[in-house]
Amino acid sequence: MKQHNFLRGARVYLSGPMDFVASRVEEKKLGWRNRVGDFLRSFGGVVFDPWFKPAVRGLHEYGLEDINTIDVREAWTYKQGAEGDEARATCAAKFWETLHIDLRMVDTSDFTIAFVPTNIYSVGTVHEIVLSRLQFKPVLFVSPPVCFPAFDQLREHLRDDPAGLALLERVSTEVPVKPNPRGIPSLWYMPLIGSGCFFDGFGFAPYRQRFNWLASPIDEIERRQPPENPLLPYLEQLSERIPPRWDNKLKRYETNDDWLLWELESADRAGEIVHDSPLDDLRQGRLPFGE
Repeated sequence: MKQHNFLRGARVYLSGPMDFVASRVEEKKLGWRNRVGDFLRSFGGVVFDPWFKPAVRGLHEYGLEDINTIDVREAWTYKQGAEGDEARATCAAKFWETLHIDLRMVDTSDFTIAFVPTNIYSVGTVHEIVLSRLQFKPVLFVSPPVCFPAFDQLREHLRDDPAGLALLERVSTEVPVKPNPRGIPSLWYMPLIGSGCFFDGFGFAPYRQRFNWLASPIDEIERRQPPENPLLPYLEQLSERIPPRWDNKLKRYETNDDWLLWELESADRAGEIVHDSPLDDLRQGRLPFGE
């Protein structure tokens, strides 16, 4: 029987917060994109990582983004009149190239992996998710548990300090500190993404030795609360067969035609493409993902 690898040649965009993460330096060097990129490339996937944008033909360093890219934000002002408009226009023009190339990567990808922790503000991630879904592309949505163990420890430390506790509670309101231990995403995402594409973590632990990944804060989060539905095993299954879609009216799995993965390299005659359907497994009655 012919063995498929549906990830070979698949183009995958890695979407997630970049501006308001704890450290842009650490995020670029040790963030989740590095690991997921390693994993996808091991299956022959093509990775679009906004930290390491592809070169653009004829446009030197167009849209390149680094840890200092957001420094232009310091020029922002709400001042009225020509001076204020010029400052805001300058900020917008400076970041336009980044926005342009990131959305082009989304546009040319086959599917998107989005990391969306509920405690980090990110507008670009939402834009990229919506663009993907408008094009009927799958979005694999990772919403990890959000807990603040150090905050809880500090509250316990201050239990005999009424003034300190009161100040801590003010901080939790102003920040705000909102735990989400089950990683429940916004209700808006639920109909947008589709029920079969939500994950509460990556599941890095079983693969760390294989890829020689250095320890990171995500490992501690997943150690404390192992993901119930991790992304990486799902991707490993995706390399072998296309996941179905759950039809909640019929109460059964149906063919998921969002997964359109081109067989471009199999063209053996000029102007003609010969390929096997990526949905053959479903049509032959094989079990859906996870069963």
